Amino acid sequence: MTKNKTKTKVYFWLKFDKKFFDNLFIKRLRNMSGGYAMTVIYIRLMLESLETDCVLYYEGYLDNLIQELALKLDVSEDDVNMTMAYFTKCGLIQIDTDGNAKFPQAEALLEQETNWARYQRENRKKKVGQIPTKLDNVQPMSNQCPTEIEIEKEKDTELKIDIETEVEAESRKPSSAADGQSDLNIFEYYQERIGPLDGYQMEKLKDYIDLDKMETMLVKRAIDRAADNSKRSFGYINSILKSWAQNGIKTIAQQDEEQRSFEGRKNNDNQTAKFGPACSKY
Repeated sequence: MTKNKTKTKVYFWLKFDKKFFDNLFIKRLRNMSGGYAMTVIYIRLMLESLETDCVLYYEGYLDNLIQELALKLDVSEDDVNMTMAYFTKCGLIQIDTDGNAKFPQAEALLEQETNWARYQRENRKKKVGQIPTKLDNVQPMSNQCPTEIEIEKEKDTELKIDIETEVEAESRKPSSAADGQSDLNIFEYYQERIGPLDGYQMEKLKDYIDLDKMETMLVKRAIDRAADNSKRSFGYINSILKSWAQNGIKTIAQQDEEQRSFEGRKNNDNQTAKFGPACSKY
């Protein structure tokens, strides 16, 4: 009997209140030219960082992080540059030596929950005002009935066991070089090169292979790229894989072709900047 696989989703959001807009750095923008746009861009940048541990990584596709963020948000480089400069000066954006941007305020405002927890919360809302059933009346009187927290723990345990079982089954499956896969256990390889891997991270890597149909060796390349650049964090690897998935890159061959195209465009841009568009070898 085939068991249906359910993807565990994790929802992220920023929890704002009035104090955010009462912040002196935010209030100051109201009197600055372009201040409203800078506030919106700052919030969008924080939202973009949520899935990568509140850090926006410079991926190296363009000359700098500013250009990559401008393209991602579909806004001008000048607006992103002004926003980054202002909030960096205020200490709300921190740029590291590799050109990555960390958002401490996003960490403070971050909220998250799984789809199971969201279902339970929505279910509780629906029950508000309803007439209690016999079970609702009996349960508080009995210590033998499992509480909602215990039920959620059991569900989490079942999910964790299910994930581990599927991972073991996947690692035992025969594979061939013809379809771009290998007998490499990607989860063990991650822990060898990067560090400990938790259940959520394991599921994300598995989704890239099972749902996005990426080659195992392509996921390995993302891990190698992070380790070789001393960026040993799941957030950095996830940002690489997410970018590849969005661009339809599923195989090593496709990524090689993308890299060649990128280097070709970069060389053409350098030649244009050096000689000017009107210059010719003739």
